[in-house]
Amino acid sequence: MREFLFDDDDFAQLSKRVYQACGIVLGPHKKEMVYSRIARRIRANNLTSFKQYIELIDDDSADEFSSFINAITTNLTSFFRENHHFEYLSNVIIGQLIQKNASTRRIRIWSAGCSTGEEPYSIAMTIQGRFPSGWDVKILATDLDSSVLAKAQEGVYSARSINGLDEKGLKKWFLKNSSGDSYKVKPSLQSMISFKRLNLLEHWPMKGPFDLIFCRNVLIYFDKDTKDNLFAGYHRILAPGGHLFIGHSETMGKEHTEFKNLGKTMYQKVAYE
Repeated sequence: MREFLFDDDDFAQLSKRVYQACGIVLGPHKKEMVYSRIARRIRANNLTSFKQYIELIDDDSADEFSSFINAITTNLTSFFRENHHFEYLSNVIIGQLIQKNASTRRIRIWSAGCSTGEEPYSIAMTIQGRFPSGWDVKILATDLDSSVLAKAQEGVYSARSINGLDEKGLKKWFLKNSSGDSYKVKPSLQSMISFKRLNLLEHWPMKGPFDLIFCRNVLIYFDKDTKDNLFAGYHRILAPGGHLFIGHSETMGKEHTEFKNLGKTMYQKVAYE
């Protein structure tokens, strides 16, 4: 038996607010997930019902709405997740960029939906030291969830969460704490990345152009119109010939002729400029 009453109207009201705030579509199969995550927020705020909680997040004077969105968004990630993207970056794209950007010696990469930081750090591990001396190489890492951004910026991970890295990689990129149960990303790697909170459905303050955009396992939560708008935005902010990586369970429709499909959820901007 549930601790709190949670009917279809409560679920519909919460789903509506999530969609309006960040474009995430919560289907009926997400009802149990929503209950378990928001029940924690109800307890944290000493409330007794979902209806009280909905009133709270609708109160502009309350600070709960950000916590509500943080609770709903899913943050499952790992280092070098979908490793074929990083292999392609290492084996193909870096060499192309060294030739293409020789005049500017500037590289810009965006990790959109960076969660707790494993993705941008994996990008940084892949590219650090691969460009000639004097090049300006930076990674922008953004997420809607302020709590996971804080963890990403801290750069401290449990030994269990980095078990996919070999001993050589651990020594090169991480500092082990004295007890051996956690690791901190080295400052040289952290200095390549700027972490910022960003709602993808709101104004993008950065101008670009970006050479690469990673937006993986984010689009799956959006409806088609929102995805189409995001693809248009990514195309606009990518440099000519720039690359877009999406998640293994995500697709881009054939109508998006502004991108060339490279296979394995990798796309390249078709430059009409």
